[in-house]
Parts: sequence; structure tokens; C-alpha cells
Amino acid sequence: MANTPQSKKRATQNEKRFAINKARRSRIRTYLRKVEEAIASGDKDAAQTALRAAQPELMRGVSKGVFHKNTAARKMSRLSSRVKALG
Repeated sequence: MANTPQSKKRATQNEKRFAINKARRSRIRTYLRKVEEAIASGDKDAAQTALRAAQPELMRGVSKGVFHKNTAARKMSRLSSRVKALG
């Protein structure tokens, strides 16, 4: 348990940050799931639209420190190649 005022404040800040990051991660995963579902249904137009919507959301997660830059790049690369293969 935190004892000093500084450590108590850090514990509170960590809880708030964790909640914000969790919500952000969940939001990004929702966007990625929509792309996956569009790919599974075989609808190329819907998949492209979902991918275009997911990209800025994923990159925002990178800039906010939720995901690593290479992780986001890898996810985008794999999804875009799968969408491209739908045609």
C-alpha cells in the first residue's frame, strides 16, 4: 500500500491512466474487429471502409502510448494485405 503522499498520488494517477488506456485499447480492438468481420463476410467495399476508419484510430493509440509503433504497423499491414486479397 502507498504510504507517502507522492506514492499515493502516483497510485491514483496510475489507476486513472489505466482506465483511460483500457478504454482506448477496447475502442481500437472494436475497429479492428469490424475489419475482421467485413473480411470474413467477403465484402471488399465494407472491409476497405472499415480499414480506413481503423487506421487513424490505431495510429492514435500509438501516439498515446497504448500500442507500440511496430505493432500497429504490423496489424495494418496484415489487415490491408487480407483486404487486398479479397477481390
